[in-house]
Amino acid sequence: MPKASPPTFRALLVLGRVSNLPTVWSNCLAGWLLGGGGSVGRWWWLSLAASAFYVGGMYLNDACDAAFDRQHRRERPIPSGAIHVGLVWRLGGCLLISGWLMLWCLGWSTGWIGTGLLISILVYDFVHKAVSFSPILMAFCRFFLFLAAASTGADGVTGLAVWSALALAGWIIGLSYLARRESTTNSLRYWPLMVLALPLVLAWIANGNETRLRALYLALLLMGWSAWCLRHIWVDANRNLGLSVSGLLAGICLVDWLAVIPGYAMGAVFLGLFLAALAAQRLIPAT
Repeated sequence: MPKASPPTFRALLVLGRVSNLPTVWSNCLAGWLLGGGGSVGRWWWLSLAASAFYVGGMYLNDACDAAFDRQHRRERPIPSGAIHVGLVWRLGGCLLISGWLMLWCLGWSTGWIGTGLLISILVYDFVHKAVSFSPILMAFCRFFLFLAAASTGADGVTGLAVWSALALAGWIIGLSYLARRESTTNSLRYWPLMVLALPLVLAWIANGNETRLRALYLALLLMGWSAWCLRHIWVDANRNLGLSVSGLLAGICLVDWLAVIPGYAMGAVFLGLFLAALAAQRLIPAT
């Protein structure tokens, strides 16, 4: 392995996959709104804690995958020598602990849900290469993040917040299934991708006559984006799972928008986060 030099700022950004942070903030916003909203300051604090959780989890993910990456993804920061694996372990652990403690500052319910989030991240990082159901483990991470966000709202964890978290989990399972095969030669089955439709089903069931038309427009947007992303595995001569996964990751913001279906001003925020994720992916790889 090449000798590790002091990590560059870019190496830290690539290691943490920070281009996906807009999707984390989108989860926080959607969960907080479905929990009744309230203090914007609590949402900012929540988003900061969630960012620490995400980046810390990504750091530990690469630390756990160091041996795998040396064989299959030598461009990653650890096998390329951009950063030492020992430093990655320390940074990841500190960030996860920091995010966990920050969630406890928002209340007991948020702290306990944050504990579930912490456990989910650790379990995923340590076993995801060894088990076939790792996409479900990843889905638990976003599920608990969404519920933690809802718990900070004025109404707390509502029924719609729980159902929306489950629909989001379905989306995560679908894209994680693709991501799991990005660096391998395993065959790709298409039926697991059906779970990507869960947000569309929930949107149709949960919205009454007043909002169903708006939900339909957003559902068509999400369906169109999904088809655009999946064309890389269905149409392109050279199948590119990485492009499909990156696009579906940015699409998390659209899933959150569909869950909330707010007014035009709030919709612009979700759309802005979606575009920010796409723009960031041009600079920092999403996977």
